[in-house]
Amino acid sequence: MKSPVIIRNNIIPFKGYAAINLFGVFFVRKDVSIDPTLLNHELIHTRQMKETFYIGFYILYLLFWFFLLLKYKFNSNVAYWHIPFEIEAYANERNMKYLSQRRLYNWIRYMIIK
Repeated sequence: MKSPVIIRNNIIPFKGYAAINLFGVFFVRKDVSIDPTLLNHELIHTRQMKETFYIGFYILYLLFWFFLLLKYKFNSNVAYWHIPFEIEAYANERNMKYLSQRRLYNWIRYMIIK
């Protein structure tokens, strides 16, 4: 697998977040150590982006977030943790073989609304 482009800075992502993946480019805070778990988490997002043609990922991500924001009474932290893309990435970030075993559009499995 091709190594991602990693840009270290203190602007993107916002404080409180270690990294953000924008179109397959990883923006990581300067003080954050990039361990295999963080890298795998962001690579899972890259796979999700590819299968939703990148722009679809961001449209769906925002739709999920807004819907969940309403569902959880404007608690943005809870809404974030319930986004299917994030649920899949966090659930599998420690499994370094996950991407080689992952089924196409597997994030849909995590859309079950509780």
